[in-house]
Amino acid sequence: RVVVEALRNVSLSLSSGDRVALIGANGAGKSTLLRVMAGIYEPDEGKVSSRGRISPMLDLGLGIDSEISGYDNIRLRGLILGLDRREVEERMGDIAEFTGLGDYLDIPVRTYSSGMLTRLTFAISTCFTPEILLLDEWIMAGDAAFLSKAQRRLEAFIEKTGIVVLASHNADICRRWC
Repeated sequence: RVVVEALRNVSLSLSSGDRVALIGANGAGKSTLLRVMAGIYEPDEGKVSSRGRISPMLDLGLGIDSEISGYDNIRLRGLILGLDRREVEERMGDIAEFTGLGDYLDIPVRTYSSGMLTRLTFAISTCFTPEILLLDEWIMAGDAAFLSKAQRRLEAFIEKTGIVVLASHNADICRRWC
């Protein structure tokens, strides 16, 4: 068994209003820490506790099933993010409209370009205001019109979020949001 020790003796406590930037070289453990905070990875020792709904904007493929439709992926990923079925259905129209994918939402996600997948996952991830927002790098893809729309939505999203933890190599982005 191969064990990679990415984190050791990490301890932090965050409160509403905190904005934290994780900065470090590749392999420093930034993404690993975010995944532990999101509950994706379990620590071998110690504990992680959080209070509040978490929105992990970490990996485009997280919770996406390439064999099912965009609509079904909205439902699946919404449940993974902690929404109940009613909450997902209430947000379905807004999510679908924001993606701009139209009829493509009826077909399997495996047919989507990376830009289309980004639109879908971004719209789902920002359909509710979490208490804790975890961002790994600044993942944006798509045409200029979508990027502008996404930037406005993300700014409003971050302003309403209680705690933001951002891992990035871009010092300007870290200064802006943290």
